[in-house]
Amino acid sequence: MNPRSPSPSSDVATSAAAFELDPPPGVPKEVQASFLLWLTAVAAGVLETIIRVIDALAMGWASGSGGETDVTGMISNVVIRVIVYTLVVYIITRMRLGKSWARLSLAVLLGVIGTLSLVIDPISWLAGGNSLSEVFTEANVLFFLIAPIRSVHLGAVIAALALMFLPAANTYFRTSRSVTRQALG
Repeated sequence: MNPRSPSPSSDVATSAAAFELDPPPGVPKEVQASFLLWLTAVAAGVLETIIRVIDALAMGWASGSGGETDVTGMISNVVIRVIVYTLVVYIITRMRLGKSWARLSLAVLLGVIGTLSLVIDPISWLAGGNSLSEVFTEANVLFFLIAPIRSVHLGAVIAALALMFLPAANTYFRTSRSVTRQALG
């Protein structure tokens, strides 16, 4: 075994520690808070998915179709979301361990693209000539369930993104990169 490479048991310990809510030693509070906020954003996305699936199934039953909805489309949507959420949680755990690639991935994928996916519908709706007063006059139960979840989701993403780039976090990622380089060479 290469003396510079970690032992297989330490790899397992590091991987297991990445999923614990308590931070590993040396993780700044800003990075830990960002970690928890990213997990909050994922939880909000999962909750929204569950509510939308329940709504789609309920609409199918209410329409008298015996609960027959576009089950294939719904299942594929849920499978894609499960894969994405799983990948995102993995990236979040790597970010907390000081991996710069994970911080950059979160910033681009969730900070930019994910935020756009959350706000594009409301912006498009407003751009279509609708007014803010119409939000409440045309809102249904689904809106009142989803809107607060989306607000939490968006707030968590923005806060997590900001925390990842505070000075203490920058130092942590820079130091982690230096330690990795020293270990490799």
